[in-house]
Amino acid sequence: MDSTTPCYSERVDDALAFVAHAFRMKLRKGTGTPYLAHLLAVSALVAEHGGDEDQIVAALLHDTLEDIDGVTADDIERRFSARVAAFVVALSDTTTRPKPPWEERKRRYLAHLRSEPAELKLISAADKLHNARSLVRDYLQVGDALWDRFTASKEQTLWYYEAVLGALVDGWEHPILGELELTVRELLDIAGGEFNRD
Repeated sequence: MDSTTPCYSERVDDALAFVAHAFRMKLRKGTGTPYLAHLLAVSALVAEHGGDEDQIVAALLHDTLEDIDGVTADDIERRFSARVAAFVVALSDTTTRPKPPWEERKRRYLAHLRSEPAELKLISAADKLHNARSLVRDYLQVGDALWDRFTASKEQTLWYYEAVLGALVDGWEHPILGELELTVRELLDIAGGEFNRD
C-alpha cells in the first residue's frame, strides 16, 4: 500500500549513506557479518515499534561516537539535528579514546538509562534486543566459544542484559520490552544463567 505522503525525508537517505561509509570496514565481533547489518536491524526495530524519523536516524547512528574515530556530537548535530545528536550521545557508553574499562562504562550507562525518556529508551531497547538475539543465535552455533569474542566475561554479559532490562522497565511500558525480556530469558536459559528480575 502506498502512502499519500513520503514516509520519511532525505535525512534518512543521508544517514544510511553516512553509516554505510563510516562502518564499511567494520565487522560484528568474531563474525564475518558487516557491522552495518546491526545498524540497519536496530533502525528497523525502532521504525516497526513506532519511532519517528529522528529516532530512526539516531538508531542508524547510535554506535558512531563510540566506534568511529573523528566523528563528534557537533558533527552529528550539524548534519542531522540537535535532537538526533542528543540521542546518540545518550546511547553511547563512552565517547573517549581509549575507552574506559568495560564495567565502568556499562554501570555508568545503566545509571542514566533508568531515568531517560521513553523516546530514548525505545532506541536502546531496539539495540539491546538485536544484540541479545544475535547472542542467542551465535551461542546456539558455537557454544561457550562465543564469550571469547568479547571484553566482558560470560557472567558479566549475562548480568548486563538483565540489568539493561531492569533499567528500561523502570517507569516505561512498551511492547518491545516483552520481546526483550523473552530474548534475555532465552539467552540466560541456554547459557546457564539465572533470571533474577522480579
